[in-house]
Amino acid sequence: MQTSHYLKVYPCADKPGRVLLFTTRRCAVLECSEALWDRARAGGEELTEKERETLSRLGVLVPDRAAEREEMRTIFDTANGEKRPFSALVTLTLECNLACPYCFEDPFRGHHRMSADTGKLLVHKLLEQMDEDRDVVVDFYGGEALMALPLLKDIAAPLAEAALAKGVKFGFTIISNGTLLTRRVVEELLPLGLEGVRITLDGPPDIHDQQRPFVSGRGSFATILANARAVCDLVPLDIGGNYTRHNYRRFPELLDLLIAEGITPDKLKYAFFSPITPKADGSVSGDFSSACASSSEPWMSEAGLYLREEVLKRGFNTPRIRMAGCMVEFDSDVVVAYDGGIYKCPSFMGDENLRVGSLAEGIADFRESHNLDVWKTDECLDCAYLPLCFGGCRFLRKLITGAIDGVDCRRDFYDASLERLVRQDLESRPK
Repeated sequence: MQTSHYLKVYPCADKPGRVLLFTTRRCAVLECSEALWDRARAGGEELTEKERETLSRLGVLVPDRAAEREEMRTIFDTANGEKRPFSALVTLTLECNLACPYCFEDPFRGHHRMSADTGKLLVHKLLEQMDEDRDVVVDFYGGEALMALPLLKDIAAPLAEAALAKGVKFGFTIISNGTLLTRRVVEELLPLGLEGVRITLDGPPDIHDQQRPFVSGRGSFATILANARAVCDLVPLDIGGNYTRHNYRRFPELLDLLIAEGITPDKLKYAFFSPITPKADGSVSGDFSSACASSSEPWMSEAGLYLREEVLKRGFNTPRIRMAGCMVEFDSDVVVAYDGGIYKCPSFMGDENLRVGSLAEGIADFRESHNLDVWKTDECLDCAYLPLCFGGCRFLRKLITGAIDGVDCRRDFYDASLERLVRQDLESRPK
């Protein structure tokens, strides 16, 4: 037996003689004695059968490091050979009733809506996936998806009916700004397969209303909060928010306000916050010059750790550390634009060079244009962090160099943050 490539070891400062092992492929954590770890590193010959079984099950020990490395190199080939659910992020409209100055889609936003014919073609293509005995998951997106509510219903209703008849699963979520998410709307959509809604609140009211005003200029915080309070007992809600390096420390005020308003941890699926990034064309606006353009910026790890800790210690749930690959790598994950164009990431919409096909034409070979093998290098394959990033974000790499010509290396970020992330989950996550 050999120790895994994909393993981090941290000393337990408060427990002399003990270490914390974290396997980045299994995302398993184990506290053990330094003596046990020394025996494992020596090849495991002096381990008991139970110790060897436990360390192997958690991914600390592997039969052969070279074979493990090859498994990682071909991991998406293996996944794409399985019958995974077909997942479509569907952009119903690029219209929005908010005027967020940092809006990612601002460079190509406008009065663009998916036509009824394109909606019918989308339904037809998704029914074909059901005919192949695949479950189908749709994330409705915008602009503001609920500004195209009739079309959303026209797409979801036949899919829900067909899934029932074909014995497969269908469900959908909505990525919404929350301003139109009334109780009546949720009650109408639940029978059609609504499984969750992700809404955005950018911190406490004064920050949010500056960052996410209505087109009229009026603040949107009160409307969104009232809607969230009205529907949180009906449908699972994720609440996210977008911060800059200058305002992230005030975001815990939002968490306290949610609790005071009755939106308690048991009412939410997840709460999480993300840094504002540049717009689709790489530009930034006004006060948002502090947007994040690289995962290796030093303030990123501190902001992320601080906010995650504040979320957890108030009892809210937040996504765990997990093995995560970009949707670019999965054959069954697509983004469908309002005009029927197909992309492999919502960050690529609006860039014709990264359009991979359409509902009418199908999907062309995008291996070269999206540099799918960009992380299949010795440096990445031997990196303990590979299962957590697989080359990082292609969009951020493109922002830096103008092309997907290398990896968005996350080593500095994980060097600075992974140990604290692991300890947060051990010490602060609700049991």
